[in-house]
Amino acid sequence: MGKATGFLEYTRTEAAAKEPLERIKDFNEFHIPLGEEQRKEQASRCMDCGVPFCQNGRMLCGMMSGCPLNNLIPEWNDLIYRGQKEQALERLLMTNSFPEFTSRVCPALCEKACTCGVYDSPVTVKENENSLIEYGFEKGLMQPQIPAVRSGKKVAVIGSGPAGLAAADTLNKRGHSVTVYERSDRPGGLLMYGIPNMKLEKHIIERRLRLMEAEGVEFVTNADVGKTISAEEIKESSDAVILACGSSNPRDIKTEGRDAQGIFFAVDFLKATTKSLLDSGLSDGKYISAKDKNVVIIGGGDTGNDCVGTSVRHGCRSVTQLEMMPKLPDERAGNNPWPEWPRVCKTDYGQEEAIAVFGHDPRIYQTTVKEFIKDDKGALTAIKTVKLEFGTDPETGRRTMNEVKGSEEIIPCELCLIAAGFLGCQGYVAEAFGAELDQRTNVKTAPGSHRTSTDKVFTAGDMHIGQSLVVRAIREGRDAAADVDEYLMGYTNLR
Repeated sequence: MGKATGFLEYTRTEAAAKEPLERIKDFNEFHIPLGEEQRKEQASRCMDCGVPFCQNGRMLCGMMSGCPLNNLIPEWNDLIYRGQKEQALERLLMTNSFPEFTSRVCPALCEKACTCGVYDSPVTVKENENSLIEYGFEKGLMQPQIPAVRSGKKVAVIGSGPAGLAAADTLNKRGHSVTVYERSDRPGGLLMYGIPNMKLEKHIIERRLRLMEAEGVEFVTNADVGKTISAEEIKESSDAVILACGSSNPRDIKTEGRDAQGIFFAVDFLKATTKSLLDSGLSDGKYISAKDKNVVIIGGGDTGNDCVGTSVRHGCRSVTQLEMMPKLPDERAGNNPWPEWPRVCKTDYGQEEAIAVFGHDPRIYQTTVKEFIKDDKGALTAIKTVKLEFGTDPETGRRTMNEVKGSEEIIPCELCLIAAGFLGCQGYVAEAFGAELDQRTNVKTAPGSHRTSTDKVFTAGDMHIGQSLVVRAIREGRDAAADVDEYLMGYTNLR
């Protein structure tokens, strides 16, 4: 332990963010890293607490607590404090395939389980991690690791999101020959087109992809396996196949007027903006524009917030975010103790920006859409909302959501974005490989396994476990790689 009293001497200091009215002028990342000495101070706050819940990575009360990758957080925090960043980076890369992704988009499960946060503020684990991986790239430490010996085995990975990339990276380093198939025009999956540029600039992804290519991973884009490319041919030419296509079947809102023009799924809205931004800096106009429109976003999660931030950058006239659930408390409730994930209200970057532009929080709680209102040409003009209240079914005892009579309101709206989550994978890829789906339309496997019902076909990520976090997808990819390696070689040293 380098600084036994660090957590007593220093307060939590986070990287500064550009002011909302300044950062909405572009789609760039907007955090300003701390200096070297400040970063050492923040790392020194790690308590060497004996039982590091930060790296526990277990489900508690249906939610993940601690890092799913079991990152060796106290070890590399101590090394950062001592100025031994190269050794710290080595420890980080032992468990995390892509720290440059998790340190930007992960909700920091580690910090929510930090012992220092029980009575004080947690250690800045996420920012410390980011400082390590960026140091590694800046100093030329992230060089291609080309296997000295190849196994002669070929693995096809279908999907290039975080799970697919993690599986490909792990298996390639093990010595297998890996080809990744991506149906879009750029690899990266969710990372490339599902997460806005201001949260994860795309040159960060491209930097990692170039490194993986130098190590021997092959990427095939515009490859819609099961449609434009034969699944059977891939299976015949490969010794193993991993399906990692995500949970990309969006949940719809089926109510009166749903056929109105101007209603889009959030994922389509975000993808179109990012693609146009990368292709032309938005000059080609090939995106769903929110400019001068009243925007209503249905859904209160991260995707909904991303839609808020993107709509503000487009120059929307107004933005409203509808959430079915009640507002969470500002502090942990008594029935939500540490180290459980804190169920508290969080105002994210997009909501901060909407407040700065329009003067109020865009979120309306316990509200849903009752009708989409359109004009005589079929264009969306407004949304009728209704308030919700919770009750209990007298027969089953289950909680119910009921409309509040007389609570209907009309909200002007020319653009509605549905960010209500996902219902599992798009089944045609699994069907093409003969992989069975479960009741939640995820690819079915035995508990604790990534092997599907079809010989030599495996699965990983959201396609396996349902919609989740990037950090869990990376863990899924690494675990699936271990299963595949054991299948191919009869044993594995990847666990």
